[in-house]
Amino acid sequence: MPSNWGRWGERDEYGTLNLITDQARARGAASVRTGRAVSLAHPVAAVPLAGGGPVPHGLTPMPAPVQQLLYFTGSPARALSDVLVVNTHHVALTHVDALAHFPVDGQVYPGVAVDDAAAQGTLRHGSTTPFAAGITTAGIFLDLAPGGRLAPGHEVTAADLDTAAQQAGVRVRSGDALVVRGGWVVHRDLAEPLPAMTLDAVRWMAEHEISVLASDIGDLPPGAGAPPVLHGLGLARLGLPLVDNADVSALAVACSELGRHDFLFTLGAMPVHGASGVPVNPLAIF
Repeated sequence: MPSNWGRWGERDEYGTLNLITDQARARGAASVRTGRAVSLAHPVAAVPLAGGGPVPHGLTPMPAPVQQLLYFTGSPARALSDVLVVNTHHVALTHVDALAHFPVDGQVYPGVAVDDAAAQGTLRHGSTTPFAAGITTAGIFLDLAPGGRLAPGHEVTAADLDTAAQQAGVRVRSGDALVVRGGWVVHRDLAEPLPAMTLDAVRWMAEHEISVLASDIGDLPPGAGAPPVLHGLGLARLGLPLVDNADVSALAVACSELGRHDFLFTLGAMPVHGASGVPVNPLAIF
């Protein structure tokens, strides 16, 4: 079973972000030719915190990932101000998981006891702190279902990833951010069996030394009869930051129009420390 526990020290908090070298960043920067930028995040529609009123068009019936309390300040009102309550790990919100988000056998990456990592309602190890400086590296896009979507319940293997890389004409290198498309939208397609990453696919990511994964494909849902290898192995054992619920539809269009699948990957997270995840808006820049 692949693991990076101890590879970069017993208290490491960067995981596979350690693979992002100056050379990897320079490789990504060198791929920028036109300046075209594509967001990999789902748009977020906030709903009133107090409830009531019509539901904004397009919202799913599940609770919204962001609730909003809007109020006036001053008398007479001189400005509008917001209080936003964010459900970070919501399936309709694009976010990056911190390395301590998913414990295995009472430990979080890289073998730190949960009781040591978390205390008094915050994380003191394996939190969002390393994301505060942002992530910049070379990016690679693999489309597993060009022009369509994977079959319901499809289990993604290393062969799927190899085939997509060959079709895209790209070579995945150490430190690359990997963006994978299956053509599904989790919060819209929950009524059908969702595709999922397999142990074989996560091993492939370990062998290719991926630094970050952004995808619209996740783990099998709870109760599906298989362990959540993407989170349980990729996040917890490899220390691979996961950008969950990415929207890669616009990226697929851009790569098709430009005839290329390499770009500069950038992710600027809110500088929130001590959390298990944070909403993000990753960008692919061509």
